[in-house]
Amino acid sequence: MVTSTLRMNTQFLSGDALVSHLQAAVKEQLQPYTQAIDRLGVYPEDFLKYIGILGAYAQAVHPEFGGTGKGLVGVLQAIETVSRECGSTGFMVWCQNACAWYIQNAENHFLQSKILPTIARGEFLAGTGLSNPMKHFAGIEKINLIAQPSQGGYILNGMLPWVSNIGEGHYFAVAARIAGCENYLMAIVCGGQRGLTLRQDAHFIALEGTRTFKCIFRDVFVSKEWVLAAPCTHYVERIKPGFILSQVGIGLGIIASCIELIEKENRRKFHINSFLDDQAENLAKELAGLRQRSYQLAETIGCGQKLVSDEILKEVITCRIKTSELALRAAQSAMLHAGAVAYLNNSPHQRKLREAYFVAIVTPALKHLRKMLASLS
Repeated sequence: MVTSTLRMNTQFLSGDALVSHLQAAVKEQLQPYTQAIDRLGVYPEDFLKYIGILGAYAQAVHPEFGGTGKGLVGVLQAIETVSRECGSTGFMVWCQNACAWYIQNAENHFLQSKILPTIARGEFLAGTGLSNPMKHFAGIEKINLIAQPSQGGYILNGMLPWVSNIGEGHYFAVAARIAGCENYLMAIVCGGQRGLTLRQDAHFIALEGTRTFKCIFRDVFVSKEWVLAAPCTHYVERIKPGFILSQVGIGLGIIASCIELIEKENRRKFHINSFLDDQAENLAKELAGLRQRSYQLAETIGCGQKLVSDEILKEVITCRIKTSELALRAAQSAMLHAGAVAYLNNSPHQRKLREAYFVAIVTPALKHLRKMLASLS
C-alpha cells in the first residue's frame, strides 16, 4: 500500500472538499486492495493513517483539541465515502471516530489535549471496546471487566471477546464495574500495556482485515489521567446518540454501492430484472431520505458535549434501524439482480451481502436497537 509521511496538521478538509479527496484516496489507495482486505485479512493501515491527514477523524473534534469542530455530518460523510468501496474499512473509520467521540465528550483535559489530537490526525489508530458495556447497560449481558480501585487509578481484570481496529500502540475505550459498589467507569487503554494480551483466535466473514482481537486483562493498571468518567452513567447517555448515529454512515455507503451494482446489472438484464422488487430508483429514493434525516440529526447533535432529549434519541435509533433494514434489502436485491455470478468468490455482490448483515449485527444490533426503542416508548 502507499505509505504517506505523517505530519502535524490541523488544516483539515471538510464538506465537499473532504469527500472529493477521500474519493480519490479510496480509488487510488483502497480499491486495489479491497479483495485482499476481504479475503486475505490485509489490514489497510497506511490508508487509515493517510485519510487522517485529510480530516476523516477530525470533523466532530473541537478546534481546541485539534479538530475542525464541524460536527457529526462530516463524520457521516467520511464513513459513507469509504464504506461505499469497503464496508470493513468504513467500519474502522467509524471505530477511529468513535474513540475520538468518547474523549471529545469526556471531562478529561489530559486526554483531550494530549491524546485526542493524535487520534484526530490518524497519527495513532484507535478502536472502540464498548460492545459489551453497551449490551450490559441495555440489560442484555453481564459486564466483563472489573475495576479494583488502587492508588492513583484502577486495576482492571477480565476479558473482552472482540475489539476491532486495535493492536500494539492502538488506543481503545473500555468500561468496567468498580469493585465494591454498583458504579462503573470508562477509560482509555493502549495495546501493549503491561498485563493486556491481544489474541486473534477467530476468523470472520467480511471482517478479516479489521484487526479484531480478544482482549485479556490481567491486573492492567489504568491511572486516573486515562479515565473518561467514573461513575459513567450520565457520560454514557451523552455519548450514545453520536455513537449510534455515526454507524449510519457505514450503511449509507453499502446501500449506495448496492444501488450501483443493480444499475450495472440492469444495463444488460433489465428485461428480466424488471420483475424483481427493490429496483435501483426506489432504493435510491429511500437512501436519499435516510441520508437527509441522518444529516439533520447530526446537525442537532453537533460535536456532542451535551445531553439530547429522548425524542431525538428515539429518532437516532429509528434512523439507525431503517439504515440496517435498507442495507439488507439493497444487498439482497443486488444479489438477485446479478444472479449466479453473485456466487463467485470475487463477486462484490456477495461481499456487500455479508457487509449488510454486519450493519444489522454490530452493536447495537437490530434487535438491540428495537429493544432500546421499545424501552424509550
